[in-house]
Amino acid sequence: MSSTLFRTKNIERSIQDTEEPEHALKKTLTALDLTVFGVGVIIGTGIFVLTGKVAKENAGPAVSLSFVVAAVVCALAALCYAEFASTVPVAGSAYTFSYATLGELPAWIIGWDLVLEFALGTAVVAVGWSGYIRSLLDNAGLHLPAALSGHEGTGGFGFDILAAGLVLMLTAILVVGMRLSARVTRLVVAVKVVVVLIVIIAGAFFINTANYKPFVPKAEAVPAAGSLKAPLIQLIAGWVPSDFGVLGIFTAASVVFFAFIGFDIVSTTAEETRNPQRDMPRGILGSLLICTTLYVAVSIVVTGMQRYNDLSVDAPLADAFKSIGHPWYAGVISFGAAVGLTTVCLILLLGQTRVFFAMSRDGLLPRFFSRVHPRFKTPHRPTVLLGVVIAVVAGFTSLSELAELINIGTLFAFVVVAIGVVVLRRTRPDLHRAFRTPFVPVLPALSVCASLWLMLNLPATTWLRFAVWLVVGFLVYFFYGRRHSRVGEEQRAAGRAAGRPGDATP
Repeated sequence: MSSTLFRTKNIERSIQDTEEPEHALKKTLTALDLTVFGVGVIIGTGIFVLTGKVAKENAGPAVSLSFVVAAVVCALAALCYAEFASTVPVAGSAYTFSYATLGELPAWIIGWDLVLEFALGTAVVAVGWSGYIRSLLDNAGLHLPAALSGHEGTGGFGFDILAAGLVLMLTAILVVGMRLSARVTRLVVAVKVVVVLIVIIAGAFFINTANYKPFVPKAEAVPAAGSLKAPLIQLIAGWVPSDFGVLGIFTAASVVFFAFIGFDIVSTTAEETRNPQRDMPRGILGSLLICTTLYVAVSIVVTGMQRYNDLSVDAPLADAFKSIGHPWYAGVISFGAAVGLTTVCLILLLGQTRVFFAMSRDGLLPRFFSRVHPRFKTPHRPTVLLGVVIAVVAGFTSLSELAELINIGTLFAFVVVAIGVVVLRRTRPDLHRAFRTPFVPVLPALSVCASLWLMLNLPATTWLRFAVWLVVGFLVYFFYGRRHSRVGEEQRAAGRAAGRPGDATP
């Protein structure tokens, strides 16, 4: 049985599957498109919200260093993703990479994990976008009924019509085609980056250097907590984190990591890229570099405009301008945040549909979802299904506490990909690698350690929810995926042909 659980899918076969007419995706994306996708999904709630939270509660003005630490963790993973995406240019990201190196069961686990990560991320961001839009409508004197704003109205009914409508609109865009998706994303990302640059340039004129002192505030011990809401590492080792000081910088890094989530989605579009061997590494690393630069610049400006312990937690950028008598900028920032979250939703939904499509093409999910649209050459069936489900979830559910599942899901994927790079180097040294991760196996080992460290800083409740989702995934795999796997069917057919009856049973 163990041999079937860890059977791998030949890389050449994976690439061959992408050439089957009924399962082939249209190749339209360039390095610029990939970079724009990366920037579009990374710059979202993190840059507009988290800066104030971690500066006020954990790191002070040194929050800029926390962004650097989080970026280093992502960069280690990005170098591993770049090698895989350029070597195995197939939809599915970490799922596909795992199938080629670690085996079918690990691939299923990571694919199931990514479905949760991207679906929950899309719903959470859609709800956040709805909040910004309602705020702008309120400023214009337009008010939605409570029952359509996600709050309970008359009769106890509450549905967030804006969040659901956004997801359905983006679903339609993705069905029509990647070319349209890329054009929409370019336009929206351009608006978003301009707003961020306005914050940086305009805010630089209002910096008071006295606000940077002390740059690293004195450490303060945090009372020990025994509840499941405490970081897992605290419950395991009795270790008590501290706010501020050097350790506070690293504590803040585990929080601002959320601001970088999404760059790995670039790798899910490898199959739709014109020249993935060249453009994948450029898109992944380029988007990460651009966003890190913007994050650090914004955090330096905001903590210079307003003292860190006076920063707003909900809207630090907008409120910082209000504090110096320039409320007009607050409206611009709110508009930029609303526009920015649109692309985040679009690209998260894009990533999820590609992972679902790849899993169905391998037979681990119903193959009905692996047929592409005859005209648009997009995976329209999983796109519509997931879009409708996420729209309903975003409309009815409050997901604020579940958002941390996105962090743990992403970090788990980072660990698997880093291990996969080392395994593939040993099992298939003959493969042509257009991009090679440097310092293997040291760099992948550092990536694993860094990701695990941040995972241990997440609440124990997050680990419990993640474990429940994985248990459900195991049940789905053993009752359906394992029996319908295309790799398994081919092995059983080969066994019957060779007269090995044992190979003919699932």
